[in-house]
Amino acid sequence: MLALELGLFLLVGCGHDWGPPGPERSESRNIPMDQSEEVRVNLKMGAGELTVDGGAEQLMEGRFVYHRLRLRPEVSYDAAGFRGHLTVEEPSHLGGATPRYAWDLRFNDQKPLDLDVDFGAGECRLNLGDLTLRRVSVQMGVGKLRMDLRGTPKHDYSVYVHGGVGEATIYLPGSTGIEADVQGGIGDIHAPGLEKRDGRYVNDLYGHSNTTVHLDIRGGIGSVHLISQ
Repeated sequence: MLALELGLFLLVGCGHDWGPPGPERSESRNIPMDQSEEVRVNLKMGAGELTVDGGAEQLMEGRFVYHRLRLRPEVSYDAAGFRGHLTVEEPSHLGGATPRYAWDLRFNDQKPLDLDVDFGAGECRLNLGDLTLRRVSVQMGVGKLRMDLRGTPKHDYSVYVHGGVGEATIYLPGSTGIEADVQGGIGDIHAPGLEKRDGRYVNDLYGHSNTTVHLDIRGGIGSVHLISQ
């Protein structure tokens, strides 16, 4: 009898959540600014559409689209001393396909950020040129990555893109030095405006500008486009 009651409880409790996709849900969730001097941001999405932009008045302003309650992203923030830690992640108990799963996140331009993106499959658009970046790390799965770094960085920073199968297009700032180390099982490499020097792709400002963006691209990416403008 106890087993039967437990089974009925699980069936009733989970039926709505694990049934066919419901109507599209749209939810906004924000993280206010605080006194932290820098913030580490971890974004973990298994599959879907991820867009990151600057221009937020708060630390983070997010809009999420999903069709099941179990897809509701988990957002957490804590600050200890001078450093904050913000995590946005897809729930770990997921399974099955969903019609649409999309995150649209904006971050404050003035807050120094370490950005870690763990992206499994789909389309990832990172428009980061207006942000104050300390470091960017992207672990790719299957899909497309479009990263726009065009802007005027005040400090050096490094960008790591590792793993995955698909296509990566990275737009580079034209006002700073660029050094790109591209290795591993990479397919076609297109780097107009850069020259290959000592095994690395660099622009004319490399070694002559006050700031430099360093790129480290490795793994099984189908094609890489480094566009210098």
